[in-house]
Amino acid sequence: MTSMSVVAQSATVKSALVVDDHPLYCDALASMMESVFRIRKVRKAASLAEAMDVLRDRFSPDIVMLDLNLPDVSGLSGFMKIKDKAQDVPVVVISAITSADVVQSVMSAGAAGFIPKDLGRERLKAAMLDISDGKSFVPPGYADAAPRAPEDTSIADISRRIAALSQQQSRILSLICKGKPNKLIAYEMQLAEATVKAHITTLLRRLGVRNRTQAALLVREVSIRHSLQ
Repeated sequence: MTSMSVVAQSATVKSALVVDDHPLYCDALASMMESVFRIRKVRKAASLAEAMDVLRDRFSPDIVMLDLNLPDVSGLSGFMKIKDKAQDVPVVVISAITSADVVQSVMSAGAAGFIPKDLGRERLKAAMLDISDGKSFVPPGYADAAPRAPEDTSIADISRRIAALSQQQSRILSLICKGKPNKLIAYEMQLAEATVKAHITTLLRRLGVRNRTQAALLVREVSIRHSLQ
């Protein structure tokens, strides 16, 4: 890419949000964005919670770069929450996990692009320039990762259900997935056991499952971390 093309694109991207829990990689991405688009308004976050706080803080980025494998995220739920908060902002997913199913699910859910973490610096720059110009990007060899028909987007649908849970329900679901019984969940969250049971009843209904075991299996199915172990 010539410097002239970079300058031309910088008019469309004046601010960015980079979300990645690996400090060195997060800093490198932020530096790359500043270099490619000649901008200084790059905010960083190490978790979904931090990213949501940044977006609530009257910061409206022109583009978001989001790592799928964040400590407080299951599957595509983090992506869904970011998209819900910043509906008109292109969200680019970055991940070390590049299976066809993952790329397919991300693009079907509405990502502007999928960037593998091992993509070379020059290819990364070119990809970001394409995305800022309204094009989509998927890794070489994934040209067929176009959005699927609605009936094939079950992973995205399940992730939306998880994303729709309240903060307390999400935490309870996380503890359920760790095998914690209701009594321990109540103790850790400083809630009455009856309150925990009420939350579980609600979250099971929202997820469309009948019991705790099915809920844990559902999360494991859509979780990038677990499904590809």
